[in-house]
Amino acid sequence: MRKNPKVIYGVERFFKEEIFKKYKGKRVALLCNQASVDYNFTPVFILFKKQFKGDFKLIFSPQHGLFSEKQANMIFSEDEIEPITQTPVISLYGKRLKPEKEHLDEVDIVFVDLQDVGCRVYTYIWTLYLLMEACEENGKKVVIFDRPNPIGAQIEGPLLEPKYFSFVGMDTLPLRHGLTIGEIANLFKKRKFKNLDLEVIKMKGYKKNFLYPETGRSWVFPSPNIPTWETALVYPGQVLLEGTNLSEGRGTTNPFLIFGAPYLELKNLFTLFKKIFSPAKDGFILRPVVFEPTFDKWKGEKCYGFQFHIVNYHKFKPVKTALLIIKTIKENFESFKFIEGPYEFEERKKPIEILIGNSKILKWLEGKDEIDLDFYLYYNLKNYEEEIEGCKFY
Repeated sequence: MRKNPKVIYGVERFFKEEIFKKYKGKRVALLCNQASVDYNFTPVFILFKKQFKGDFKLIFSPQHGLFSEKQANMIFSEDEIEPITQTPVISLYGKRLKPEKEHLDEVDIVFVDLQDVGCRVYTYIWTLYLLMEACEENGKKVVIFDRPNPIGAQIEGPLLEPKYFSFVGMDTLPLRHGLTIGEIANLFKKRKFKNLDLEVIKMKGYKKNFLYPETGRSWVFPSPNIPTWETALVYPGQVLLEGTNLSEGRGTTNPFLIFGAPYLELKNLFTLFKKIFSPAKDGFILRPVVFEPTFDKWKGEKCYGFQFHIVNYHKFKPVKTALLIIKTIKENFESFKFIEGPYEFEERKKPIEILIGNSKILKWLEGKDEIDLDFYLYYNLKNYEEEIEGCKFY
């Protein structure tokens, strides 16, 4: 027999406390994917079909598809029929990025149950943003089922500058934003969608500083390359490697936890990293590895690199760590390059530009400017921290 969970998710309260009864008779849609499950691993779309029956009209799916089967960067998913409940699935990552009027005309309320990973460039929050925009335009209510931020309430910059807005950042956020998906919806409403009818069904038992293991919940991968919560922890930094010709570990069984390239020379790099990082100060160890990706960058080629082993989750700073890794490799290996796009629907700017989204740090990476890195990653976030206080639940 499974024990009661330490943290009860918004969607579980919705059914257990019979909150759903006040929505009976309404036509509903659900933005979710395969990680949207309850404590017994029942998909939320099955729970919706059971309670709302014929009034459950549509499922909206984010990047990677309803079952997270698609890979990243403009690998589109198609509209389909969900095989268990036979509910139409409308893809919001393909020929459209937001619901169309004809979809919203079918429903009164759109519910959202998505597991975010706490990073600005993870596209689920921007699918939510566009959904909120469409629902405000069409007079539809949005109800968010809150879930944990798996990497906690810690914040790391840099803050995104408007000139770098894209589908991996449509509003000003730091790379590690420190909010749950319900809190970020609150922030979007406050900034952009003041007339939207928004409700957030909060969690019970959740504390803002929890890292995912402290919730007592099992991890269900929210996208194909976030197989573990530790992957989510390194992701806000290691995702920056997508803007380089370094492999971020896609095509291996440890995406984002390993990185490398055929042109790296391990002996000297190992020595350099030992001078820059220490387990006691930085909370991680880099172990030298050799790997061959089965797809994506350097497919089938032997890559020399490192694997992250996190020894102190609270000390580990993923963004600062990744920036120092990229800077060190750029300064020591002529074969290192920032790659060209297109990347997440951006045709003109380089991927690294929209991923970092901050001109000062980009100049620092290019060796054109000396900066206090900590200032742009931590110290200048006071206004953001003050702004989000009023959006928090926990």
